[in-house]
Amino acid sequence: MKVHKCKLEGVMVIEPDFFGDNRGFFYESYNKTKYSEIGIDMELLQDNHSRSKRGTFRGMHWQLPPNAQSKLVRVCIGAVYDVVVDIRKNSPTFKQWEGFYLSAENRKQLFVPIGFAHGFCATSDYAEFLYKVDADYSPKDERNFCWSDSEIDIKWPIKNQVLSERDSSSPSFCDIKPEDLY
Repeated sequence: MKVHKCKLEGVMVIEPDFFGDNRGFFYESYNKTKYSEIGIDMELLQDNHSRSKRGTFRGMHWQLPPNAQSKLVRVCIGAVYDVVVDIRKNSPTFKQWEGFYLSAENRKQLFVPIGFAHGFCATSDYAEFLYKVDADYSPKDERNFCWSDSEIDIKWPIKNQVLSERDSSSPSFCDIKPEDLY
């Protein structure tokens, strides 16, 4: 597999080895030993699957300790634009973001470590998004900020947004309490 370190420390794009022929294809989407060797040593506790129509935005979310989550994400149908934002107060890249196109076709995976807000938008008619996490979902520990916050200034490729009530009423980044960051 190919591993690409990103500008935000700890974030990685993984391209699994792919084997295809006239019958179809095969690839390992996760192998604990191989992923541990590249620094992704998660104890997987939950596997999530979402389906979104074009223009659906989900994010920017994270959870606080003791239920902070690392995520290993990929797309199995369609395509998304996936974004991470560094919310580690003492990081040299604090408040910087990086975006990635993930699709069923490119089979890229994104590792999002603890200390990052995460979100995505569906860029295909439909996108099915899979994510493995190392902590259970905890509503009381979940935090978020507005996907279109001007202070962060993410350059999303989709203009017509489909949002949940929660995501449409997310606070601005400047309204996040310091104790709700890392």
